[in-house]
Amino acid sequence: MSAANGPSKEELLDRAGSLRERISVLGGSEIDIVAVTKGFGPRALRLAAECGFEMVGENYAQELAAKWSEITQEERDSLQVHFIGGMQTNKVRKVADVVSIWQTVDRRSLVEELAKRCPGCSVMIQLKLTQNELQGGCDVAQAGELVSAATSLGLEVTGAMGIGPQGDIESIRAAYTRLVSFADEYGLEHRSIGMTNDLEVAIESGSTMVRIGTALFGDRPSR
Repeated sequence: MSAANGPSKEELLDRAGSLRERISVLGGSEIDIVAVTKGFGPRALRLAAECGFEMVGENYAQELAAKWSEITQEERDSLQVHFIGGMQTNKVRKVADVVSIWQTVDRRSLVEELAKRCPGCSVMIQLKLTQNELQGGCDVAQAGELVSAATSLGLEVTGAMGIGPQGDIESIRAAYTRLVSFADEYGLEHRSIGMTNDLEVAIESGSTMVRIGTALFGDRPSR
């Protein structure tokens, strides 16, 4: 199967079984898996649902809107869409009726736009855990104010999200520990940390939700 089409159903079922076993070995049987379908067509959304994944992750508003229009209402009803990419405020309206959880809330202007376009929606605060300027997130020191702002505007803050740094395990662990401590301090239930390459250290650090793309769908086609 080509990268553009993604794996067959049989391949995805095999990969899903291996992933769940990998998580179970770490004692993470209660950890939620967000199947990252970004970069693949609407077929990936259908396959995710057929293979038992209720949560899917998308990064681009235009791509998500196009894919969503090509699946049936029954298929839509079976999926909970998590937006896990950087969101421009002027793009919120494109997918306001599609996204269930906004994981990458990192600034006041985005909070205000979400409150306007999808009142009462569920959000996570994205913390900046790396020095990579291309990755979003707010500083931990400012994140508490963002929780307060979101709550005051009627949004439901359900957790914290972060992208781990590249490098040695101890650096990754330290970054994830900061996020978990922040979530504990503010009583946030979900800690969305961990992807294919750092799954183990994320779970050991206290992840409750992992975002998995490559281990399920393979390498994404170039945009």
